[in-house]
Amino acid sequence: MADDVQGLTVGSVATFSKAVTQEDIDLFARVTGDTNPLHSDAAYAARTRFKAPIAHGMFGAGVISAALGTKLAPQSVVIYMAQNLQFRGPVKAGDTITATVTVTKVDAERSRLSLDTIVTNQDAAEVIRGDAMVMVEALG
Repeated sequence: MADDVQGLTVGSVATFSKAVTQEDIDLFARVTGDTNPLHSDAAYAARTRFKAPIAHGMFGAGVISAALGTKLAPQSVVIYMAQNLQFRGPVKAGDTITATVTVTKVDAERSRLSLDTIVTNQDAAEVIRGDAMVMVEALG
């Protein structure tokens, strides 16, 4: 039995970075329908622990999806199957966030990978931590 899936082995790493703008946050709110004022109303957000608008948690998690879908195996089909997340800090407009995904387990028979997933900001502060499972197949 092989210990890789499409050339990916335990320890393989992919990253994706995104500079966050208020326009990105506003677009995410429109696309998802999550119009909680914490994300767009500075006066409202000033009364919270964050003191300023923050991005949606799933916006931050979206960079994990981007790393998996565009960087992990760009010549293959990557199918997102599962994700666990812990939100550890806020993401604000002006931040640059980076997802790092690291293969922790290979199931070559089923073409599946387990991964550690971490999102950090420009100060290297961890804002999201979790783990994921993907299926990776050759492009037909």
